[in-house]
Amino acid sequence: MALFIKALIGALVVILIAMLSKTRSYYLAGLIPLFPTFALIAHYIVGSERSVEALRTTLIFGLWAVIPYIVYLISLYLLVGSMKLPYALLSAVGCWALAAWLLIALWGRWHS
Repeated sequence: MALFIKALIGALVVILIAMLSKTRSYYLAGLIPLFPTFALIAHYIVGSERSVEALRTTLIFGLWAVIPYIVYLISLYLLVGSMKLPYALLSAVGCWALAAWLLIALWGRWHS
């Protein structure tokens, strides 16, 4: 039953995104996926199982983790005019993966 409820919530979010994309405020469809659902779960788990300092470190890393998303958005913005959409999306995800890998590697060096 819990899996069904989660699937239903996911479907409702997709419907909300689709509905928003058809309105004059279509750009709001880009905000909905950024609701911090998983961040709330992660912060609760870290905050309840580890120290306050560990939670603060997780929060700081979360701030830095925005960089790969910005790389994704900028690369997609630049690529969408010169490629078919599926290729532009795939390339932008590749840019995100590279930026995320670089962030993790650098974070590991500075905080180990």
